Amino acid sequence: MALPTTADEPVDEEQLDELVGMAVNELGAAYYAPLIVIGDRLGLYEALADGGPFTPAELAERTDTVEPYVAEWLAAGAAGGYVTYDSETGRYGLTPEQAALLADEDSPAFLAGGFQGLMGYQRSLSELEADFRTGAGVGWHEHDADVCHGTERFYRPGYETSLVDEWIPALDGIDARLEAGGRVADVGCGHGASTIIMAEAYPDSAFVAVDYHEHSIEVARKRAEDAGVADRIGFEVATATEFDGADYDLVMMFDAYHDMGDPVGVASHVRETLADDGAWMLVEPFANDRVEDNLNPVGRAFYCASTMACVPNSLAQGGDPVLGAQAGEARLREVITEGGFTSVRRATETPFNLVLEARP
Repeated sequence: MALPTTADEPVDEEQLDELVGMAVNELGAAYYAPLIVIGDRLGLYEALADGGPFTPAELAERTDTVEPYVAEWLAAGAAGGYVTYDSETGRYGLTPEQAALLADEDSPAFLAGGFQGLMGYQRSLSELEADFRTGAGVGWHEHDADVCHGTERFYRPGYETSLVDEWIPALDGIDARLEAGGRVADVGCGHGASTIIMAEAYPDSAFVAVDYHEHSIEVARKRAEDAGVADRIGFEVATATEFDGADYDLVMMFDAYHDMGDPVGVASHVRETLADDGAWMLVEPFANDRVEDNLNPVGRAFYCASTMACVPNSLAQGGDPVLGAQAGEARLREVITEGGFTSVRRATETPFNLVLEARP
């Protein structure tokens, strides 16, 4: 279908009004994003969930904050549908659904971490703008610390909900092997949430948590100690094309493969480290194979995050090829098989993730 032209066409005022309305809604959402981070950090959502509804003065007193700020913050949340308001009492509160979204870190619907990550990305905005012209990149380690922390908080609830109960059982024979005691590498582990979840579920297996970012490995090691599973997890600072080990029963990558600068080389190295009957589990952002099939709210969120974080990281590492967060199963399979794997299948999926199983 031919694209419309604008050179000599009059403006359709009705369509323009609709577009302006959409943009105003988007502008309000953009302004509210940092307020979500503030509310998360100051415990405002948590207080509303635990004891609300409150007047602005009551919430300010409960959270050791200042009423004029809290009053505007509450009204902004109510205008956007993230907070409820009772006009008769002047009090604000959270429904159970709003609390699950913004106050309960154990909820699979918890999204405050995603907004934290977004704020971190935006602190690299000037550099990213320049990189649009130069083709340079920004590595994950070069972003603000909120990027790593927010990313973990965004993904961890989904891992806690699905990883052990759904994703591992969807792999052919892997659950039984890990129950009996297997060897597992979690590559691109970040702060170690996925590794810790697995180590808790499979106490007879041995794990190696791998990330090229030294500080993330330090955080992961501390969290493993706090969780009481450090005795079954080794830690390694290394890239995905250089990590050590051999005869792994399972290599895992969670929402990381598409960020890497040499995905074919990564696949080849994973193939070298796997046992002959081992499996590589790739958890990737959900995407269809065609752009037009990803033009939806989930696709938009991932395309935006990919522009600010995934593509810049890939380019910082050479970018050959650059996959992006919406690569889709067909493109991922093409790259994985080029790296030496003979079998790639979709083991399962969620609204936010594709779970692929690759075999030698």
